[in-house]
Amino acid sequence: MFFGLQPIHIVFILLVALLLFGPKRLPEMGRNIGKALNEFRNGTREITDSLRAEVNGSPEPVAASMKPAVSPPQSVPFQAQTIMPPRTGNFCIHCGAVNQSEARFCNQCGMRLPENSINPAGPSI
Repeated sequence: MFFGLQPIHIVFILLVALLLFGPKRLPEMGRNIGKALNEFRNGTREITDSLRAEVNGSPEPVAASMKPAVSPPQSVPFQAQTIMPPRTGNFCIHCGAVNQSEARFCNQCGMRLPENSINPAGPSI
């Protein structure tokens, strides 16, 4: 369980809180604790998003929770397929992100990249 607490420990803590604060103030305190935890999560999410944006080099942080919900288009117009040149670089096997060829760790997820990554363009000389 959480921090090694058993269900009986949680019940005991709740009984002591009920005796100390009374039944009238307990719901109010629960609401305040919930609001504080929500604000803390939002703050850490904003900080994490701004740090990721700064590391990735984009000028403005993009908060995942702040994005408006976008519905998919109703009809997708036909587009001719274009032939893309092969992507070169060091690809992460966990998230698929493209990294520099000399990178040892993924710049997206932080996982260690394979030592013998295959470069589709061939060996660099």
